[in-house]
Amino acid sequence: MYPIKRATQLWAGAVTAALALSLTGAAQASAADLNNAKNAGFESGLTGWSCSAGSGATVPSPVHGGTAALKATPAGQDNAQCTQKVAVKPNSTYTLSAWVQGGYAYLGVTGTGTTDVSTWTPDSSSWKQLSTTFTTGSSTTSVTVYTHGWYGQQPYYADDVSVYGPDGGGGGDPAPTIPSAPAGLTVSGTSSSSVSLSWSAVSNATGYNVYRGGTKVTSVTGVSATVSGLTASTSYSFQVTATNAAGESAKSTAVTGTTTSGTGNGGGSLPKHAVTGYWQNFNNGARVQRISDVSSQYDIIAVAFADATTTPGAVTFTLDSAGLGGYTVNQFKADIKAKQAAGKKVIVSVGGQNGTVSVSDGTSATNFANSVYTLMQTYGFDGVDIDLENGLNATYMSQALRTLSGKAGPGLILTMAPQTIDMQSTSNTYFQTALNVKDILTVVNMQYYNSGSMLGCDGKVYSQGSVDFLTALACIQLEGGLSPSQVGLGLPASTSGAGSGYVSPTVVNNALDCLTKGTACGSFKPSKTYPALRGAMTWSTNWDATAGNAWSSSVGPHVHGLP
Repeated sequence: MYPIKRATQLWAGAVTAALALSLTGAAQASAADLNNAKNAGFESGLTGWSCSAGSGATVPSPVHGGTAALKATPAGQDNAQCTQKVAVKPNSTYTLSAWVQGGYAYLGVTGTGTTDVSTWTPDSSSWKQLSTTFTTGSSTTSVTVYTHGWYGQQPYYADDVSVYGPDGGGGGDPAPTIPSAPAGLTVSGTSSSSVSLSWSAVSNATGYNVYRGGTKVTSVTGVSATVSGLTASTSYSFQVTATNAAGESAKSTAVTGTTTSGTGNGGGSLPKHAVTGYWQNFNNGARVQRISDVSSQYDIIAVAFADATTTPGAVTFTLDSAGLGGYTVNQFKADIKAKQAAGKKVIVSVGGQNGTVSVSDGTSATNFANSVYTLMQTYGFDGVDIDLENGLNATYMSQALRTLSGKAGPGLILTMAPQTIDMQSTSNTYFQTALNVKDILTVVNMQYYNSGSMLGCDGKVYSQGSVDFLTALACIQLEGGLSPSQVGLGLPASTSGAGSGYVSPTVVNNALDCLTKGTACGSFKPSKTYPALRGAMTWSTNWDATAGNAWSSSVGPHVHGLP
């Protein structure tokens, strides 16, 4: 969330890039096929690998398998390319794959003697497998496999590289053995339609299968999963297996999870259409406010921000009394109670552009849930807003939010404020998280600013600052699995509230009408209307007040008057 916001930068064509892979016609694997890459899991440091400009190193965490992984950091004009020369057999087909995480990551091969290939993925907070195939020429006996990131982007991680196919004569890593069955399977959270599970890692596993009543229901790469689509007030039996290239382990000891009797989305007693505003716990030139000063047009007030602690995943909140003109904690708490008495919700926002909260394993997920719940009890917050703009892990954030929901109960307010790039596809981790916790989610208020051009649900590219940008991008969420009541439009309250993307309240209202009633649309008109659309959000109530509450005075009544 703005104020200090780095605009998302995409190079031409990247936003529409996709890779369709087909193994049709490829040579069938034989018993002699193996992984021809050496030190494929970086267990022996960088032995066998060469990284440009000293950009690569091995790290103990995060790892996909084993005890080490590659971390490569782009800098300046260097894209952190790491290569290995791999012996191959002429006139043969190979599958090239690797697991990646972090910043933009590329995987490819050169010197094939036929068509060199590559694939890539945008930044990801969890492990994701890249895979492609290539065929060697009639005289090709070696190829160069590479990974690299992108200029000016975050470091990327790579692990478990594979060049699988006929033995090229150079040898490879020892064949993996079937992993042992996972231990420590427990139920970490429940809702009316889902059960969350966690278990202990198996050292040589590259993935896990989750079984319900003996039937496989999902596969994951981490050590937790949420099984959705269940019936309320019903008990289910679960088991987990570990997998790798050698096969699948025996099933773990079974555990029983029982869904709750609750119904409906999260959100307590919110109105059908709601306005969210971020309240600044700092002075950056916008009008300093107390909670009591926030316009009554706001139904949800998100207090920005909670801060990370030295405990992984845990957050804390400190009122900036000095920066807010002597506003005391007792006054702050009293103002929250007064807003709640008036039917409003006050939540704490975690993250922001400079947020460094990381929830990447079971322990940090538990720490996050426990610390947020402590803040709710201490200050009287109704819930939490997830505004992590530096990536999140869908598996463990989902686990954390379900644990929090179990503590807070059905009245929990849970909101999210992803950037536009985070919601372009249901494969993005932010979108995955929203869908994972759909049954307890209140609203996703995507930030339609500081963005640049993005794809709409019709596959066309739209520029920010227009009705079409708002409606065509909202359509992705509305058709991607979220309920209309879980979708809101996030815009800056004034030109000072964002680096780019400000639109007048009239444009916001036109977009709301287009989506809910099919009127006031631009060139894009959705195929159907969404009368239950939740509403709108702004950064921030302070910038709104600085501009005489022009945003909330216009958008607020319009939202509350929607059908």
